[in-house]
Amino acid sequence: MSLFVSVLIGGIVVLATVLAIVMQRAGQTEHDDTDPDYHTLRSDYQSGMGGGSVRTWKVPKDPQEYAQFFVPRKKPK
Repeated sequence: MSLFVSVLIGGIVVLATVLAIVMQRAGQTEHDDTDPDYHTLRSDYQSGMGGGSVRTWKVPKDPQEYAQFFVPRKKPK
């Protein structure tokens, strides 16, 4: 019985540590509004099986500048 309690307590400590690390990393990418000319977008994926990823990228606030990303650089002949 005491072995079960020890393993249970150890599992709780490991789970709490992993959760704290994940939350700390997620907080670092949430509020990055240092550039007033760009929006910061965030994509978060969690598989439910322990995997997942967080991506952030910046896009211009100006609609004309944003639209230029979709125009080919060289015009086909």
